[in-house]
Amino acid sequence: MIDFKNIISDFCIKNNLKIKVSTKMPVGYEFANGTFDIEKNTLFYNAEILAQAPDYEALFYLFHELRHVQQYKIPQSFPKAIQQSLNYVLMYDGTCYKMINGTWIECKLDGSKEYLENVYMCQPYEIDANNYAYEQVKRIYGSSKELDKLYSFWIPKIKISDDEYMKIYEIIDSKINNIKDAN
Repeated sequence: MIDFKNIISDFCIKNNLKIKVSTKMPVGYEFANGTFDIEKNTLFYNAEILAQAPDYEALFYLFHELRHVQQYKIPQSFPKAIQQSLNYVLMYDGTCYKMINGTWIECKLDGSKEYLENVYMCQPYEIDANNYAYEQVKRIYGSSKELDKLYSFWIPKIKISDDEYMKIYEIIDSKINNIKDAN
């Protein structure tokens, strides 16, 4: 049985991070493995779902979210592309959010289901979190076909360049400006 609380505590001590932790998932995330809410400074992890997963998988998702904590709390330690991407949340269905003055503003991107899923998976902070989670779990459990399969599931089939993301962010900015102007 994985001691999630101890892993989170050790991670926060090692990285000099102060966060809240909750197993009560926020509305809309009830079936997610976890999420980090920067506004609430809270790492949410779904103890019920993760307890049913094999240890390597539960740890993968926990380390993935812990990496997001690092990204948001100490962004200066990450490359510029990751720092820029942290202001934007892009969901599988094209729903997007941009952090403006501490508040997430919502808009919607257009595109095919495949394109929007790829945009989600290629976000610089998501790729970094998946790579980090994979390396941490591999360090603990070693290499395995199961871990490699889980990791490869989260690796985008078609890469999106940082320049392309800058164009996507400009589209989001424009849509949000139109929303703000309409109000």
